[in-house]
Amino acid sequence: MASTITYTHCPACGGTHIAPQLQAEDYTVSHEVFEVWHCSDCTLRFTQHVPDEERIGPYYQADSYVSHSDTQEGLINKVYHRVRNITLGQKKKLILKATGKSIGMLLDVGAGTGAFSNAMEKAGWHVTGLEPDSTARQVALKKFGLVLSDPEKLFVLPDEQFDAITMWHVLEHVHNLHGYMEQFHKILKPRGKLIIAVPNYTSHDAQAYGKYWAAYDVPRHLYHFSPESMALLAKQKSFSISAYKPMWFDSVYVSMLSEQYKNGKPNLAKALFIGLLSNLKALVDNKRCSSVIYVLGKS
Repeated sequence: MASTITYTHCPACGGTHIAPQLQAEDYTVSHEVFEVWHCSDCTLRFTQHVPDEERIGPYYQADSYVSHSDTQEGLINKVYHRVRNITLGQKKKLILKATGKSIGMLLDVGAGTGAFSNAMEKAGWHVTGLEPDSTARQVALKKFGLVLSDPEKLFVLPDEQFDAITMWHVLEHVHNLHGYMEQFHKILKPRGKLIIAVPNYTSHDAQAYGKYWAAYDVPRHLYHFSPESMALLAKQKSFSISAYKPMWFDSVYVSMLSEQYKNGKPNLAKALFIGLLSNLKALVDNKRCSSVIYVLGKS
């Protein structure tokens, strides 16, 4: 039986006012049901009774897990790749604007199959990429010639080395949440930027799909952030958030997956409706987007 983690305190703020919120199924690999709990102190949600770091690997072993396999099988994965080609350019522009630099030192944590790291190298940046999954590292080497390192390298990197550190939908996967955030503060230059993109359970599409919302992605997603919980975590680790940026495509992509989970097949029309409605609500406040990019600097 796999070793599991049972939280008696909030894994982000340490608060004790935690309680079950909902139960969500792992639709990608195991079809096990996991509890998602809510912290009333900081509003973080987290997956309870998750496999520990040594045992969670099998939950990533699926051909459909696109960030590791780079598969283009099926409609949803084809959409993912089309959208990724657009968002890579958007991410690069964000890095240049946030840092105020045209070239610099970048650490890409959870680099996946290396598409973003490759785009930044082509733009002239010196990139260090970290990725835990060996299959993804092999794809990055074969496809882009990128040599990605194991995430443990994070803790031996020199202080104040990087102009930018990026985590594109990665922080929610990291068991050592506090260790990572503290190390980021050490290795980031004084004027450097930490860019974190995570799903937002306070978005309209999350509310619409409830336990079927694909971005809960249990048990791979250990934490489910709200903008409030991210701001409190940042402050706790001596960071401040300077900007909240929307990820407009995520609402539709996640809604397509959620429709499939809820009804057994993707309903493109309904997913588009819910995704676009979610984006309309986020137009007045980026913090309501399906996924939010947080731009952090040292306090």
